[in-house]
Amino acid sequence: MLQSIEGVYKNGNIELSELPSDLSESRVIVTFLEPKKPQDKRQIMQLGMFSGNKQSTEKDFKISEFHGDAEDGLDWS
Repeated sequence: MLQSIEGVYKNGNIELSELPSDLSESRVIVTFLEPKKPQDKRQIMQLGMFSGNKQSTEKDFKISEFHGDAEDGLDWS
């Protein structure tokens, strides 16, 4: 039976995130994965977030709301 358990290789040692179930000894294959890349923080547009003389208003946001597409055949109500 094959089991996959996540772990971390650090300073010549492998630290498993959990112990394998029902195993006291087994052969293993270790695969080193690409390092995780930091994720960009998602930013959501907010009322008045842009600089300048003309700021977004509540009316601007109402105009830009999506109210469905009559040609897609879906019920958006």
